[in-house]
Amino acid sequence: MFLLATYYLFAIAAIILHFTGHLERWGMSWILLILAVTVFPVVIYL
Repeated sequence: MFLLATYYLFAIAAIILHFTGHLERWGMSWILLILAVTVFPVVIYL
């Protein structure tokens, strides 16, 4: 359960940083791609 909560916190922080433009400025927009790839199997499973 702890890992799931940590994942959600990381995902929410990444989305906020994306919409404020910080990820693009820091050259770290690839983080959203990694989050999307890790969420994809869960969506298929459900």
